[in-house]
Amino acid sequence: MKHRHLKVRLVKSEWLRSLILAAGVLSLAAGIVGLFLPLVPTVPFLLVAVICFSRSSQRFHSWLVEHRHLGPMLKEYLAHGSIPLRAKCLALGAIWISFPVTAFGIVHAVWLRILLLSIAACVTLYLLVLPTSPRRAGDSDSAGGEQ
Repeated sequence: MKHRHLKVRLVKSEWLRSLILAAGVLSLAAGIVGLFLPLVPTVPFLLVAVICFSRSSQRFHSWLVEHRHLGPMLKEYLAHGSIPLRAKCLALGAIWISFPVTAFGIVHAVWLRILLLSIAACVTLYLLVLPTSPRRAGDSDSAGGEQ
């Protein structure tokens, strides 16, 4: 499958490629956790994972894009640079529930609260700027039932 939006271009540095691959694996793990925990956002982590894999591993990138459950939403993002409205709304809801709960209920350091809320704001801005997928005929839900 040819992707218009994000082509696989591996970085040349072996050290940097390993670092990006590790970031992708951690993002994928966080995204999978988000499938089962309602307060952990799935979509932003999966987008970070596919972006990291596009720079570090053709094998992991292909596996994630062709995954039975996660692939449809990612293919939409890769082909058109957009995500389904349902996925966008679920991600934004999860972000603005989980980040403030963490920042004000668990974290005591002011600098860490500011960092968490800044990350939430940046991810929110990115998701809002991303185009929303148009609903296609025959789609019951473009997100495949996942966030």
